[in-house]
Amino acid sequence: MTTSTAPLVTRPLMLRFVSIVASSIGFYLPLAAVPMYAAAAGSETAGGLANGVLLVATVAGELATPRFVARVGYRWALSIGLVLLGAPALVLLATSSFTAVFAVNAVRGVGFAITVTAGGALTAALIPDGRRGEGLALVGLVGGVPSLLALPFGAWAATHWGFGPVFVLTAAAPLLAVVTIPWLPRREATSTEHHGVVSSLRRGALMRPATIFAASAAAAGVVVTYLPLALARNAAWVAPLALLLQPAAATVGRWVAGRLGDRGGQSRLLLPGLALSITGVVAMAVIGSDTLVLAGAATFGAGFGVLQNASLSLMYARVPASGFSAVSAIWNAGYDLGMAVGAAGVALLVTTVGFTPAFIVTGLAMVPALLLARRETDGEANDSTSPQPALSALPAAA
Repeated sequence: MTTSTAPLVTRPLMLRFVSIVASSIGFYLPLAAVPMYAAAAGSETAGGLANGVLLVATVAGELATPRFVARVGYRWALSIGLVLLGAPALVLLATSSFTAVFAVNAVRGVGFAITVTAGGALTAALIPDGRRGEGLALVGLVGGVPSLLALPFGAWAATHWGFGPVFVLTAAAPLLAVVTIPWLPRREATSTEHHGVVSSLRRGALMRPATIFAASAAAAGVVVTYLPLALARNAAWVAPLALLLQPAAATVGRWVAGRLGDRGGQSRLLLPGLALSITGVVAMAVIGSDTLVLAGAATFGAGFGVLQNASLSLMYARVPASGFSAVSAIWNAGYDLGMAVGAAGVALLVTTVGFTPAFIVTGLAMVPALLLARRETDGEANDSTSPQPALSALPAAA
């Protein structure tokens, strides 16, 4: 397998980077601030439920977006998604009622779902087929760095400046990015009748990579939710450093996977990505050893990043451009649902048997996914299906 010589970063992709950064800021900046806002209004429970509403609305929106894109086109869908992600935050300047908080988060969840699903499909179409793995790795870096900075900054700004500036910035970033959307490519409409979400859910060639990644996403939900609690008796710097190492290593792993996958095939990266993820989670189970916890966080992050890039690149390679929206919806929904299932599913284990057994069980729960990864590696599914040229098949952006 050879890498395309087509340029990777083009003017349309650079313009798309603007809305990628904006949507990352719009989603992650208030993610911790909104629960703080609800708690300040009198209910910590409402704060937690608010982000639950956000997540449910996001998953529902992701699964519905491909049909929406088929009707209005990528540019209109992306514009509407950015507006829904940003503008509702301004409502919270006027009221802190729990009804308003829930409604705002529900609308913002739908907006984020549209931006990542429609935007993700559009982004894939802007990247040359032979360099899609490398291109998606670059996109992950462009969107990942702002999210890493925006989440802690939102909490810090809410504490030091108040909630108002956070909500204004949350609205401003996506709304300002809307001005770049008309400059993105406009192409003729194409039928998505045979490449919708429902039909794609029945395709093993798509669901195997999605399931493999969802298994790692579930483990990520466990790590993010319970590792800080598990390390409460360790030195104060261990948990923050571990939570920094994990996404940093994921970024590196995603980039390496993009480079290697374009040259040697994406399916070959699934087994090593899973092996790294499982090893990392089991190492983090040894919570009495700071060294093993930190090494485990980095190892898990690297595996998670490899699986992120390899699974998504593989799924895009197996559909024509008319199926990009469905792939984006399924992959993002698997990501979000996996995180939620991991965090919720381990709660009972943590309370009954403790953190160490819970992390070990989390690692073991990923083992069945190795069978799917082995099937991919053995060549029972092809890396590509001769997809149609991406840009010529873009839905109209009226």
